[in-house]
Amino acid sequence: MEIITTHINADFDGLASMVAAKKLYPKASLVFAGSTERPLRDFLSQDIRNLYGFKKVKHVDLSSVTRLIVVDTRQANRLGPLEVCLNNPGLEIHLYDHHPDAPGDMHGAVEHVEAVGSTTAIFVALLQEQGMNLFPDEATLLSLGLHEDTGSFLYATTTPADLHAAAWLLEQGADLDIVNQFITRDLSAEQIPLLSLLLENAMTYLVHSVQITVSRLTLPAYVDDFAVLVRRMMVMENLDAVFSLVCMGERLYLICRSRIPEVNVGVIAREMGGGGHAAAASATIRDKTLFEAEEELLSCLHRHVKPRAMAGELMSSPVITATPDVTHKEANALLARYNINVLPVVRDNFERKKPTGLLGIISRRDITKAIAHRLGEMPISEYMTTDLATLPETATQADIQELIIENRQRLIPIVRETTGEENERIICGVITRTDLLNLLINDPAHLPRDLFHGDEHPSTERTRNISSLMTDTLRRDVILLLREIGEIAHGVAMHVYAVGGFARDLLLQTKNLDIDIVVEGDGILFAKELAAKKQATVRTHEKFATATVILPDGMRIDVATARLEYYAFPAAMPTVEHSSLKQDLFRRDFTINAMAIHLNPERFGLLVDFFNSQNDLKERRIRVLHNLSFVEDPTRIFRAVRFEQRLDFQISRHTEKLMRNAVRMHMYEKFSGPRFFSELKLIFSEDHPLASLRRLDAFNLFPVLWPDLRPNLKIDRRFIHILTQAEKTISWFKLLYLEGVGERAMRCKTWMVCLLAVFSRSREQELRNFCHRFELPPKHRKRLFRQKRKADHIAQHMLRRPEMEPAEIYWLLEPLANEGLLYLMSIARKNHIRQKVSHYVTHLRGVRPLLTGQDLMELGYTPGTSFRIMINYSLGAQLNGEVSRKEEAVSLIRQKYPVGSLNFFNSPSDH
Repeated sequence: MEIITTHINADFDGLASMVAAKKLYPKASLVFAGSTERPLRDFLSQDIRNLYGFKKVKHVDLSSVTRLIVVDTRQANRLGPLEVCLNNPGLEIHLYDHHPDAPGDMHGAVEHVEAVGSTTAIFVALLQEQGMNLFPDEATLLSLGLHEDTGSFLYATTTPADLHAAAWLLEQGADLDIVNQFITRDLSAEQIPLLSLLLENAMTYLVHSVQITVSRLTLPAYVDDFAVLVRRMMVMENLDAVFSLVCMGERLYLICRSRIPEVNVGVIAREMGGGGHAAAASATIRDKTLFEAEEELLSCLHRHVKPRAMAGELMSSPVITATPDVTHKEANALLARYNINVLPVVRDNFERKKPTGLLGIISRRDITKAIAHRLGEMPISEYMTTDLATLPETATQADIQELIIENRQRLIPIVRETTGEENERIICGVITRTDLLNLLINDPAHLPRDLFHGDEHPSTERTRNISSLMTDTLRRDVILLLREIGEIAHGVAMHVYAVGGFARDLLLQTKNLDIDIVVEGDGILFAKELAAKKQATVRTHEKFATATVILPDGMRIDVATARLEYYAFPAAMPTVEHSSLKQDLFRRDFTINAMAIHLNPERFGLLVDFFNSQNDLKERRIRVLHNLSFVEDPTRIFRAVRFEQRLDFQISRHTEKLMRNAVRMHMYEKFSGPRFFSELKLIFSEDHPLASLRRLDAFNLFPVLWPDLRPNLKIDRRFIHILTQAEKTISWFKLLYLEGVGERAMRCKTWMVCLLAVFSRSREQELRNFCHRFELPPKHRKRLFRQKRKADHIAQHMLRRPEMEPAEIYWLLEPLANEGLLYLMSIARKNHIRQKVSHYVTHLRGVRPLLTGQDLMELGYTPGTSFRIMINYSLGAQLNGEVSRKEEAVSLIRQKYPVGSLNFFNSPSDH
C-alpha cells in the first residue's frame, strides 16, 4: 500500500503538495496525519475531499504501508499516528520538502529538497518536466499553497522558482479570486479585540542587539486563524520578529514570524517541538505552563539569534594539563601547586612538539576518593571523565551558559578540531564557572540564579513543581497519604521528601507504589510519629538510621534519615553518618534515582534535582554520580544493567567505561556474596532477564557469576532458547493467575525458574558451587536442588514416553513445585512435554478426589495408611476418565478392595 501525507496541522502548501504528488503517484492514497488549519477545512468542505478520496488514519492498515510519500516536512515527529509506519519492514520513503535541514530529519530512497519558498514550487517543476497539465481547480489549489507559504511572494524566503511556478499555474487556469478569498482576509469583529490584547501583552527583548517581540495571551477556548492576528500585529507595528505564546483552552501554541535573516523562526519552532521555515513557523507545546514555555523560548532566542563568537575571548590559556599515565598522587600535587580543582587530561605529544589532544578531565573530588581507596598509584586515565562536552572558540555566550548552568559542568574545555589521520580535539583554553560569572556580573538583572545559590538549598532553576503530575498519575488515597506525611513532618519541625525510584517513575508516569521517604532530621523518630498517627506498626534499624512503617492495609513505607555513606575500602558495607538532602542524594547509584519531591505543606510537589537528573531521564540515559561509584559498590554494575533493560535506557559511554574498569580490576572479589546475589535475583525477577544476561556477558561477568557453568561460559543458541522459553513460560503462568485464581502463583519464585534455566545443562554440583559462592539461604538451596533433580529426571522420562495417561502425568508431576514445573517447561525439547505440563497446571492439578477418608469410613473400611492408597487409586481412575461420579468411585473401590480384605496390595503397581 502507498500513502501520501504531510505534517500535522496541515496548511495549504501541505495540501497542494499532496494533490500534486497524487499526479506523480496515481495509485497512492491521500491521508492526513492529523488536524488541519481552519482555512484549509473551509476549502476542503467544498467537495474537494470527496474529489480526491482522502482517507482517515483509522481507516488505513498502517502495518501494510510499503511506500510512504511525505511532503512539506522531513520530521518524523510531525507525522502524528503515521510515524509508526517508519517501523514497517522494507518501507520505502519518498521525501519532498523546502524546509532547511534540521536534526532528526528523515532520509528516503527518493528525496527532492530545495531551498525555495514552498514545496508546491518543487512539484510544479516536476510536473512541468513530465509534461503534465492541470485542471483549473488543481492549479488554483497549488496557487493557494504558493501564496500562503511565500506570504504572496513578500517573505524573504521567496525565490524566482516560486514566481515561475505562479506564472505557470496562471497559464493552467488558476483562479486568483479564490486565492484571495482564502489568503487575504479582513479581521472579524471577534478578532479586533484579540489583536488589541496581543499588543497590550507584548514585551520587547534585546537579544544580541536584535529587537524581539514576545506576546503572551490566555484565552478560554481555541481561536481559529490566530496566525493572521500575529501577522497583522507584525505589519501594524513594523516588527522585525514576533513570537506569540497563546494558551487556548487546555493547549499552548507558539506562532512565530520573522523578516530578518538574524532570526530564523523555523529553527526555534523546531526546537520547541514544531516546525516551519525561516520566516513563518509554529509549534504545539506540551507539558509546560505558559511561564515555562516563555522561559524556554527566551533561552532558544539567546541560542539561535545570531550572536557574536565569545569563547575565544573568554577562555583562559595556556592550560595546566596532565598526561594519562600520571598517578592520582601526582595529579593531586599538581592541583595543590596551581590551586585548581579540575585537571584536563591530554595525549602526550611533547616529543613531536605538537598541540596536545584532549582525552578527558579529572576533578579534585575524584582524585581524593581514589587516594582514599588506596588507588593513589593508579594512573588517572582509569577514573578520568571522558563523557564531557567541549566547545569551539566560536561558541557563544548562550552555549557557555547552557553547559555551565543547565548541564552543571564546572569547566569547559575549548578545543580546536584537527583534520587528517589523527582527527584530535586540540585543547586551546578552558572556561570556568567563575569566568562566566565575571562576564555577567556587570548586568545582574540577566544573571542566572543558579550561579548565586549555595549547594544546600536548591535554586528555582533546579526545581519544578510537579503537583499537577502527581494528581494526574497517582491514586487519590496515595496523594492524601503523601500530604499527611508532609503535615506530620511539619508538626515535628522536620523536612521530608519522597525520593529515588518513586520520583523517577512518577516523572516517567510509570506505576510505582514503593514509597521511600528521606527525612532531614531524625528518621526513626519521624517513623514512630507516622506509625502512631496511622495506627501502623514500625520496624527500626538503628545502625542505618532507617525504619519501615507497615500500614493497616499492608502498604509499606521505607523511612530513612538523610545520610552520608562512605566506604572504608572498595566493596565494603557503607558507614553511615547524618547529612543533608543533597549529600543523601549524592550517595545514590545513578542520577535518575537522585531526585526528591518535597512533601511539607508549604512546598508540596516541588521536585529537587541537584544533578541534572531530569535531563538524563529525558535522554533515557543511565549515568553514575561520580567516577568511583563502582569501586565503592560493584553491585551497582548489576543495577545499571537491570535499569537499562527495564526502562529501555542506555548506559552512558563514560559509565560503561567505569563498569569495565571495575570488572577488569576484580573489584567484585571483595564483595559480600548475599549483596551480589540480591542484585542478581532482581535481574532474574524481571520480565525479560535474558536481555540483562546478554549485557552481563558483554561486560565479561559470566566467569564471575558461574565460572564452572556447562557447557561453556558464553551465550549460545541453546542458552538463548532455554532462557527465552523460561521468559515465555513465566509470562504464561502470570497471565494464568492474573485474576487471582488460586494463590499458587503467589508462591512461585520466578527468579528460581531463571536460575535453574541458566544451570539447565550443568550438573547439580555446579549449582551447589554457585549457591555456596553467593551464600544462598539453606531453604533456597534445598528447594533449588530438589526441583532441578526431579525436573531433569522427569524431562528425560517424558521425552521417552510421548503418550501418557492423565493419571501418569499427575503422579509424575505432583512432586514438583511451581518453580520446578516452569523450569521443566523451559527445558522441554518437545512440544508434547510442554503441553502435558500445561495440562497438568491448568486442569489436572486442580482435580479433587471424589472419595475422602470419611467416605471410606462410612463404607466400613478401617482407618489407616491404606486410605491413602484407595483414595489415590480412585483419583487415578477419575483422572483417566474411568469414573466421574462418587457412586462409580465407590463401586470401583469395593470391587478392587473388598471390605475385610487383609491384603490390599495385590501387585506393586497397586502400591
